[in-house]
Amino acid sequence: MLTGELALREWGNGLTERGSIWVLNGPNLNLLGEREPGIYGGDSLADIEVRCAETAKTAGFALDFRQTNHEGELVAWIQEARTGAAGLAINAGAYTHTSVAVHDALRLLDIPIVEVHLSNIFAREEFRHKSYISAAATGVVCGFGSHSYVLAISALAARMDL
Repeated sequence: MLTGELALREWGNGLTERGSIWVLNGPNLNLLGEREPGIYGGDSLADIEVRCAETAKTAGFALDFRQTNHEGELVAWIQEARTGAAGLAINAGAYTHTSVAVHDALRLLDIPIVEVHLSNIFAREEFRHKSYISAAATGVVCGFGSHSYVLAISALAARMDL
């Protein structure tokens, strides 16, 4: 079901009592499992999506999981989340370190946001230490490989239980 980008797939009927957690993924994440497995691990994005769906379902949420290589599409999805998501996990990939547009779109949201990274961005190249996402996020999970996504969804669910 890939067409250069992971197509939109919603797990669950979207009508759960608690709503949907959205997981948005930025550029090059469609190549997980192939791209630098020593840094990003061997799981594909499809593998991560399945684990996210299981975690969201256990917490009582539907899951909306998307990937794009295009900044404008990522911004449009963030704007769409204003009315469609109960919580948002975002791995903006390289846009984390470069995109004021993604930052500004996230500032529009009135829902919990978790910034997600597979690797520990603070233990990598200096340019990766700056995140435009962090200032708009409720929290950050990084460095736990594909489990970072599970932790992010768990944190969103816990935050919404407060």
